[in-house]
Amino acid sequence: MPEMPEVQGLAQFLASKLVPDSGAPARVRDVQLGSFAVLKTAEIPLSAVSSMVFRGVDRRGKFLILSLEGVHLVMHLARAGWLRWSDTIPDTILRPGKGPIALRLRCAEPPGYGFDVTEAGTRKSAAVYLVRDVLEVPGVSRLGPEALDVGEDQFTSMLHAHRSQVKGALRDQSFIAGIGNAYSDEILHAARLSPFAIAAKLNNDQLVALHHAMHSVLGAAITAAAGKPAKELKDAKRREMKVHGRTGEPCPVCGDTVREVSFADSALQYCPTCQTGGKPLADRRTSKFLK
Repeated sequence: MPEMPEVQGLAQFLASKLVPDSGAPARVRDVQLGSFAVLKTAEIPLSAVSSMVFRGVDRRGKFLILSLEGVHLVMHLARAGWLRWSDTIPDTILRPGKGPIALRLRCAEPPGYGFDVTEAGTRKSAAVYLVRDVLEVPGVSRLGPEALDVGEDQFTSMLHAHRSQVKGALRDQSFIAGIGNAYSDEILHAARLSPFAIAAKLNNDQLVALHHAMHSVLGAAITAAAGKPAKELKDAKRREMKVHGRTGEPCPVCGDTVREVSFADSALQYCPTCQTGGKPLADRRTSKFLK
């Protein structure tokens, strides 16, 4: 799933294409749907953006926001979605339900510019909204503060009031915006904390370490994503992971074997030596190791 650093990288890349510092902004030719399910709004038809000029590209949490003339095209790429850019987008008509392309946007100026929103797999959860106000998007209106905007004192106060496990707290978008499964694993590894630790029970030193890890891990990931074209962002993310997606590999910090806890539709990775006192964690439903 694209998380805040990758979406930030996408926003920067699209801004360089659609609203360049030098030269005229891009103008929309048309928008086509390859999946009717991806469009979550109906008040403004997609055809309304034809001939509109792009005004800016931004991000909020894991949402990508493309601003045009009085409207915003807001996208959430969910678990298996991605954005595929082309300087020569195909001049073909999409056939809904055929292939992985959920949405295609083509530009009239510069001619050939455009992108596809794609989604792999059978579980379709990517979402596109066309709204006048970004806060009309339910997921955006519920977002908590941006992770890198949260100071140490505010973070401590927030965690003291959160009764769930710390990994769940970091992934809660209404609590802190932008962190998902991958970066929560990386942040907890950097902070040397168990993913099953109860947020409200962390001591001050642990909270300080967690806050520092959150800023350092996300900051490094944003730096790594900056300036990369869309097609390179996912591979760049994978290369930087220390434990996430590294089950069975040696921890780069201590050399212990990275372990995994699997759930119904996801999994977490961690290092026992760095995070749980050397004790492997059992399945979440039966684990006795909460610290």
